[in-house]
Amino acid sequence: MSNPCPICLETLTQESYLDQCFHVFCYKCILQWARTVKQRCQTTSSVKCPLCKTENSSIIYGYDGSSFQRHYIRQATGTSSPLSDAHEYRVQCYNTNLDAIRHKFDVLSYWKCHKYRYLNSWLQTWLRREIQALIQDTDVDVIMHHILGVVESFWRRNEEERFKGTPEAKRAEFKSLVSDAARPFLSERTPRFVDEVELFLASGLTINAYDEVYMNYLATCTLGMSDESSGEIHGRTLPFQYLQYIDEEGD
Repeated sequence: MSNPCPICLETLTQESYLDQCFHVFCYKCILQWARTVKQRCQTTSSVKCPLCKTENSSIIYGYDGSSFQRHYIRQATGTSSPLSDAHEYRVQCYNTNLDAIRHKFDVLSYWKCHKYRYLNSWLQTWLRREIQALIQDTDVDVIMHHILGVVESFWRRNEEERFKGTPEAKRAEFKSLVSDAARPFLSERTPRFVDEVELFLASGLTINAYDEVYMNYLATCTLGMSDESSGEIHGRTLPFQYLQYIDEEGD
């Protein structure tokens, strides 16, 4: 594929570019990028280019050689949509100490045994839910595909290179790449998000199984579950129906 969109990594659709650095993206992709960044910084009237970090005030699109349309960043507004109990629970997980669950999975073995070379068929659905929970918006496909594309590129490259490089170097490279991809959207939550991505991949579990381990273990060890059989935490009932949510997403 020649000159794909840097965000979705697919063929450019409705080609557009930023007004200062002139980097080219799908119009829908760069508009979603700008809208998401603006939601986190309500007063901004510009957006940094995802590639070079140059500040841009508008997106140029619909150009045909004689005319064009301009979308100013200050117009890129959006409202959050209500999310499910599954998302609410995942937000709670991000507010807990990760050490309470980390040792349940052998993360180091994931890297030392080169398991990172194999694709995870559940990652796309898992990423969508995590990002939705963290930014409190359901329209996250552009962000999800951007991060997924970075991970898949890492997988493809390591499949070709086989066992070049130490497990420690591969781990550091992976976490750095995912961090750079997620930071424009997740800001201060980025380091924890990267750790969660690594933990999910290292678990080797389906989303349902991973969530069940996470929920049960944190309930008993971290969140102070008062009734393990009913799933009641601090006087409220946990949303066990989140498993149905994953099924509906096509896991």
